[in-house]
Amino acid sequence: MTTALDPSFLTGARSAKQFPADSGLEVAFAGRSNSGKSSAINAITGRKSLARTSKTPGRTREINFFAVAEDRRLVDLPGYGYAKVSTAIRDEWRELLEQYFRRRRSLRGLFVTVDIRRGIGDLDRVMLSWAADAGVPAAALLTKADKLSRSAGFRRRDEIAATAPEGAPLLLFSAPRRLGVDEARTQLRAWLELA
Repeated sequence: MTTALDPSFLTGARSAKQFPADSGLEVAFAGRSNSGKSSAINAITGRKSLARTSKTPGRTREINFFAVAEDRRLVDLPGYGYAKVSTAIRDEWRELLEQYFRRRRSLRGLFVTVDIRRGIGDLDRVMLSWAADAGVPAAALLTKADKLSRSAGFRRRDEIAATAPEGAPLLLFSAPRRLGVDEARTQLRAWLELA
């Protein structure tokens, strides 16, 4: 088992001008609103409240950067697809995400959180496509796997795999049960080149 990480908040950015210097390596987390992204970040880093969790979808409204080591960062991207957010805010988020993926040379990996019960949606495909276009490896964390039995979870993963974009591994994940946490942490460390 790998040891927990010890990240600290670096900055929040609502525009590309506020991004930290594009040096070193960083791994981003993206996902539909209420897909369990904040819980996944907290479980993987071993910190209970690094990323704020909320029962209200659409809570993350900026790109949050966390320092993990010198020139190594985690990036918490705003959740997408939340219908109760105004069109103007959704447009701002889309533009911010496009700027991030277009500009960041330090991006070395992307985790996309997908509620296993919902499967991969159109916006998840957009995120995976952006990563592929940028030459960035990606993996999908099939969150909330604890809501299904073990056998149903494996069956659902196989169903999702049949329609998922090629190349992105699908990892069964549950923060409460710690399912997939060590595997995701190992992948994160590899992308950040942390021994």
